[in-house]
Amino acid sequence: MEMQFDERKTKILQAIIRNYLETGEPVGSRTISKYTDLNLSSATIRNEMADLEELGYIIQPHTSAGRIPSDKGYRFYVDYMMEQKEREVVEMKEMLLEKQDRMEKLLKQVVKVLAQNTQYATMISAPQTHGGKVKFIQLSRVDYNQILAVIVAEGNIIKNNILQVNQELDDETLLKLNILLNTHLNGLSMEEINLGMIAAMKQQAGIHSDIVSNVIDAVAEAIKADEDLEIYTSGTNNIFRYPELADQQKASQLITTFEEKNLLSELVQETLSDESNTGIQVYIGEEMPVSGMKDCSLVTATYELEEGMKGTIGIIGPKRMDYDKVVGTLQTLKNQLDELYKK
Repeated sequence: MEMQFDERKTKILQAIIRNYLETGEPVGSRTISKYTDLNLSSATIRNEMADLEELGYIIQPHTSAGRIPSDKGYRFYVDYMMEQKEREVVEMKEMLLEKQDRMEKLLKQVVKVLAQNTQYATMISAPQTHGGKVKFIQLSRVDYNQILAVIVAEGNIIKNNILQVNQELDDETLLKLNILLNTHLNGLSMEEINLGMIAAMKQQAGIHSDIVSNVIDAVAEAIKADEDLEIYTSGTNNIFRYPELADQQKASQLITTFEEKNLLSELVQETLSDESNTGIQVYIGEEMPVSGMKDCSLVTATYELEEGMKGTIGIIGPKRMDYDKVVGTLQTLKNQLDELYKK
C-alpha cells in the first residue's frame, strides 16, 4: 500500500525544516510536538517522521536521534512555499485591481455629488498608505544572476524589484534568505527598521549581505507615498456663481490652479503628512497653502480607510461660504466613505 503524503506530514516536514533552518541542529519529535499546532503525541510524530524518512524527505545523521531535511525535503518545502506565496500574490493583485476600479468609480461619484450639494468646487484624492508596514517579502530566482523580490506592503501595495546577484543562489540559500527577511521585517514600518537590525541580518546573510541591503532599499521604495497621486475634481464652474470670484482673470487663475493637479497634490501631501491632522481643516484667504487661491476659502477633511489608507477631501468656495453646511457635509462624508468602501 502506497504511503499517503497528507496535510499532517506536510506540517511536520515544514516544522522540521523551519526548526533546522533556525537552529542548525537535528530536530527531534519532542521539539516538533511543541513547535506545531497539530496537538499530536510524541509517539504519533515519531511514526510520521519515520514515514517521512522512508519517503526520503528527511535523514538521520549518525550521531543524533534528530532528523535533518534531505535535498528532496528542501525541494518539497521550496515548491510548496513558493506556490502558497504565488497564490497569495495573485489573489491580492486580483482583489486590488477590482478594489481600485471600484474605488475610482466611487470617488468620481462622491466628488460630483459633493459639488452638486454644496454648489462649490470640490476635490478628492485617492487613498494612499502612509507609514505602511511590510506584509511579506518573497525572493525567487529569475535566472542565474537575477532574483525577483516581491514586496507586499500594508494596503496590499505590491512592488516587484529585479535584483542583480554575482552568483547563482541555490534553493536552500534562497529559502534561508526568505525566512531571514520575513522573520525580521514582517509587520514593521520603515521607521522601525533600524541600523542594528540591518547589521544583524547582514551578518546572518554572510556572503549574501548585499541582497539584504538591496531588499531594504526596495522595501523603503515600496512603502513610501506614491508620487503619482490620483486627484478627482468637480464643480469648477461653480466658481462663476460668486461675483467676487467671477472676474475673468481671477476665475481663470483659480480654475487653472484647481485643474493643475500638481498644486493640489502638494496640498494633499501636506495635509496627509501632518500626523495630528485627522479632522477638518479650514483655510481662509491668505492662509491658503496654494497661492492661486488667496481669494477663496478651502475646507479639507482627511478620510481614513482600512490599514492606514488616507485621502483628502476638499471644498473650495468664496470666503463667505456656508462653513456650517460644508463642515457638516464633510463630516458625514468621512463616515460614509468608510462604509461604502467596505461594501
